Amino acid sequence: SSSAVAKPVVRRVGVFGGTHGNEMSGVLLVRHWQENGAEIQRPGMEVKPFLTNPRAVEKCTRYIDCDLNRVFDPDSLGRPVVEDIPYEVRRAQEINHIFGPKGSDDAYDLIFDLHNTTSNMGGTLILENSRDDFTIQMVHYIKNALAPELCPVLLIEHPSLKYATTRSVAKHPVGKYEN
Repeated sequence: SSSAVAKPVVRRVGVFGGTHGNEMSGVLLVRHWQENGAEIQRPGMEVKPFLTNPRAVEKCTRYIDCDLNRVFDPDSLGRPVVEDIPYEVRRAQEINHIFGPKGSDDAYDLIFDLHNTTSNMGGTLILENSRDDFTIQMVHYIKNALAPELCPVLLIEHPSLKYATTRSVAKHPVGKYEN
């Protein structure tokens, strides 16, 4: 008898906006969905819109002390909480507590991290792992759903680098950049 391999089930999805406080598309979408989340809810699934860096959003600046999208590394996440800890490091620990812990079975299945860019790249998806079958199939679905509009995909995979991005807390991280 052959045993079937269970397909990954996506039950918990985070939609992040405001990782960089001066990138407003994600902030506006997250606020909209926090007010009225009906359009992103699906049966059997929890979709949580989340403002990742509220202090930077309030000041409309990229970050307060350091780039939140670079501090999801083991050292930062494991740093003792003392009074002078950088704001974004503390915030990374809070996000890891809510959506992680990173690398664990309890981590959220998928995180979409919404960004803006001044680069002329249209609506682009950013992937960190070409061996993640779920993410590859999801991107294929998104590209087909948006056709004939183009949706470029940028693979930033590195053979040994472990990403410290905000979205890396999830089992399946995806960045979405708009200009």
